[in-house]
Amino acid sequence: MKINFLRTTVFIVFAAFLLVACGGRSNMSRATGWGINSKEGGFQYNIEFEEQENGPGLVFIEGGTFTKGQVQDDVLHDWNNTPTQQHVMSFYIDETEVTNLMYMEFLDWLETVFPLSEPRYRLIYEGALPDTLVWRNTLGYMEELTTNYLRHPAYAEYPVVGINWLQAVQFSEWRTNRVNEYILERESFVQKNIRYGEKDGGVVNSNSTFNTEAYLKRPETSYGGLMASDSLMGKRGTMKKDTATINVYAGVSKGVLLPSYRLPTESEWEYAALALVGDREYNTYRGKKKYPWSGEYTRSDERRSEGDQLANFKFGKGDYGGIAGWSDDGGDITVQVKSYPPNDFGVYDMAGNVAEWVADVYRPIIDDEANDFNYYRGNIYLKNAIGEDGKATILSPDELVYDTLPNGKVMLKRLPGDLDKVSIDEEETFLRQNFSESDNRNFRDGDKESSRLYASYNNTDQDNANKRPETSAMYDAPIHPNVTVDDEGNLVRNIDKSDRRTSLITDEVRVYKGGSWKDRAYWLDPAQRRYLPQYIATDYIGFRCAMSRLGQKSRIKKTARHKRGR
Repeated sequence: MKINFLRTTVFIVFAAFLLVACGGRSNMSRATGWGINSKEGGFQYNIEFEEQENGPGLVFIEGGTFTKGQVQDDVLHDWNNTPTQQHVMSFYIDETEVTNLMYMEFLDWLETVFPLSEPRYRLIYEGALPDTLVWRNTLGYMEELTTNYLRHPAYAEYPVVGINWLQAVQFSEWRTNRVNEYILERESFVQKNIRYGEKDGGVVNSNSTFNTEAYLKRPETSYGGLMASDSLMGKRGTMKKDTATINVYAGVSKGVLLPSYRLPTESEWEYAALALVGDREYNTYRGKKKYPWSGEYTRSDERRSEGDQLANFKFGKGDYGGIAGWSDDGGDITVQVKSYPPNDFGVYDMAGNVAEWVADVYRPIIDDEANDFNYYRGNIYLKNAIGEDGKATILSPDELVYDTLPNGKVMLKRLPGDLDKVSIDEEETFLRQNFSESDNRNFRDGDKESSRLYASYNNTDQDNANKRPETSAMYDAPIHPNVTVDDEGNLVRNIDKSDRRTSLITDEVRVYKGGSWKDRAYWLDPAQRRYLPQYIATDYIGFRCAMSRLGQKSRIKKTARHKRGR
């Protein structure tokens, strides 16, 4: 009996050894039994993927539930931030605001790839430039900041300002492409040092840029089609099959490339700013937090830093920094990032310094009746434009499309090398229950399905009633100036002169959060929210980027208390 047991044990151990030696069960399909990633060919898949890596500059934020909106006494009785219970998925967010140094890297890339010496490219660079004139004050001397704040090394680690919402989105898209381009080089899918122009021995110029979406959809078109050959491929970019050499691309299934950098949603930003993880005991919150830090006051109660200000804000009328050497918060305008301690998530400056753009279109009411999971208003669903060859269309340098903003600023809609996008149509929406339109910015808000239909809509502006978006039924806002260019190149501004407008809210108005160096302590509360048209820039609004988390919610496996020790 003992001999038989011993033989059985030896057999099991030997079989396990063979499985490990042959790659183990992890290399065998549980669907078909065929080997995965075998040298003989067949199905190839990255079965060793563990979790998403941190992108440069990002901090991991584990998702959870929280009360979005005003949780303290609302002395102003402001109905636009009434509390709602929301759940946020895990995501990543920038450790600090985007700095002047980071934005200068963006401008340098644009100037290198799209040289100003070519007139057709000049508007690309000029459209990305921050508006440095936001520093001017009619009754104050701020002229030196208009010249020096962006480019002088003394302000390198200060948050960039003078950026409108559209420019922040454009920077995020550029950052996505540059980070993934770096990852492809690091993982040896492409050769080193191909990210700059010919002067550096590379290939990237206006005719051969890199775009993440285009690479994932049509990788052979990257770098102006040079990826179709093996001239740019790295060690992992090619493989032998029989006698031929084929290219290997880092597609979605490889799990190599990161998701897009983007602006955080309002829910994500507020959740990250509150950092309720520091106010948690197991699965409950111990109490309420007014600011990103613990406590009800703006000064530190720690022994070593007792009395120090925890944010950069305006103390009172005529007081932006207090008395020198005592109540000074370290700055009168903006201050260098990381000047104050981080919150419990490890994120800096989410109260004061600069307010920040978020992705959401502004509405006074958060419609939690429609959704309490990863709430976001602003979805515009697009699809790839398909050419006559049946493949996704890649924009060429000869197909530059610019957009003239209401203030006269000209911005490029998409860079060469990007995928061409079009609105979805009935083919994608027919009989769907989760969405029915391409543009969902005004969903359940001012349209006929909404309980908030503005009753007096039919009594105003009858001439343009059919031409205006349905949002106007509730928010009768002025039509943004229509800027055109005449035959002589002069800007012609057509301004809405109606005196019957009742609101400034449109589908092009975006939320910004957090107090700034120009704001009182009231605005430091992460729940506070304000709005501006997306083409407006100021000297007190900056931004930071976010990134979605793919995979499991937590990085650490958690076990219920009653199961521990079993």
